[in-house]
Amino acid sequence: MKLAYWMYAGPAHIGTLRVASSFKNVHAIMHAPLGDDYFNVMRSMLERERDFTPVTASVVDRHVLARGSQEKVVENITRKDKQEKPDLIVLTPTCTSSILQEDLQNFVNRAALNSKSDILLADVNHYRVNELQAADRTLEQIIRFYLEKHYSKKNQKSIKTEKPSVNILGIFTLGFHNQHDCRELKRILNDIGIDVNLIIPEGVSVKKLKTITKAWINIVPYREVGLMAAQYLEKNFQMPFISTSPLGLIDTAKFLRKLQNKLRLNLNIENYINHQTCYISQAAWFSRSIDCQNLTGKKAVVFGDTTHAVSMTKILAREMGIRVVCSGTYCQHDADWFREQVEGFCDEILITEDHTQVSNMIARLEPSAIFGTQMERHVGKRLDIPCGVISAPIHIQNFPLGYRPFLGYEGANQIADLVYNSFTLGMEDHLLEIFGGHDSKIVITQTLSTGSDLSWSSGGLEELQKIPGFVRNRIKRNTEKYARENDIKEITLEVLYAAKEALTT
Repeated sequence: MKLAYWMYAGPAHIGTLRVASSFKNVHAIMHAPLGDDYFNVMRSMLERERDFTPVTASVVDRHVLARGSQEKVVENITRKDKQEKPDLIVLTPTCTSSILQEDLQNFVNRAALNSKSDILLADVNHYRVNELQAADRTLEQIIRFYLEKHYSKKNQKSIKTEKPSVNILGIFTLGFHNQHDCRELKRILNDIGIDVNLIIPEGVSVKKLKTITKAWINIVPYREVGLMAAQYLEKNFQMPFISTSPLGLIDTAKFLRKLQNKLRLNLNIENYINHQTCYISQAAWFSRSIDCQNLTGKKAVVFGDTTHAVSMTKILAREMGIRVVCSGTYCQHDADWFREQVEGFCDEILITEDHTQVSNMIARLEPSAIFGTQMERHVGKRLDIPCGVISAPIHIQNFPLGYRPFLGYEGANQIADLVYNSFTLGMEDHLLEIFGGHDSKIVITQTLSTGSDLSWSSGGLEELQKIPGFVRNRIKRNTEKYARENDIKEITLEVLYAAKEALTT
């Protein structure tokens, strides 16, 4: 087992807990060792919700390891059933507790004999899938459980709503701007006269899942979570779905046209698209402004989950004229789809869960800006490259209290701001330095390595300090690379000039 320093996607049980805790009146129980219950702290801190996180831990300690955990798990389930009176209790193991190889389904069956709540074991292989895959599977499993329960009764028929309606699948806790995206989606749907039947799982009661088939169509804004449920509903209930993410002006228009075609209604979508693009959204105008044209040809690196990395790559390349030198994702399970989508929009493609590969790629390509996760933001700080965060994993600053969607037309405005501000940050720092905004005596010396076998002479440091701030780190890295290649231990003024001459010849 490898100890992770950075993880792009967490362990499987986090995905299961994110889905379970998003439903209304659903309680999740972790069968886990002490320490795996950090989810409660993480969710309450980031989401800043008033309600207590409905997740508890059935702790695996040395006594449980010695005697077995069956009685403890059953007791915990029945106690929560009496105390909380939830509609559903979801039991999830963790990677650590799975080592016990106990029959948790048997525990669930035993607990169900004395419980009024529905009880479900998360059917997820905790060794083979990550957080996002587990969330997708858990959502599909819960929907399947309640639909099968409902339609097992005689004479149950699926009746559609009178007005065109949709279900939005995959809006859940700890998602990247999910609440804001959902609000923007609802606004757009309301504008064109389409009702929202259910938003799943965020804030919906499992008792309402039996009405999911009343909607005319399902919308999956993020393919990481919700796609399995949409495919299940299409196969078993003939419900069509749209998995095109309305990120950016072009894909928002594509999403709306698909919606019209799937619903087979005359919604006058083209007029709506033109009005929103020309008069409501500022992104189309901004892409033709002199400010945005000054960014044409600048280099950017994109890395994140599949949905946001693909969309951001396309927005930069075809809507803003920015060169994407590398586009990547950590969703290795969706690698084929990712390659197909970004092919032709970027110079290189990187698919990896190893943060060191991403760091080294950024250091090698030296882009003007990065658009990635919180992890790439750390890398950017060390390399003095500005980074706009576009994807989970994210920091608390990406759970804003204000309205900041990324989907739809307002989302296009937010993305345009993010791109422009990210690219201009480097020049702004340089101007602040020139006019005394920074302490210009401090030399930034961060590198991606944890240590250095080189030293700088006072003359070399003094000359390095004279170089403008927005290119200083690049000159420093190139000089150190030259010194290592030539087995030089101390970088003097002469070595700095020699490296510069070697680079230009």
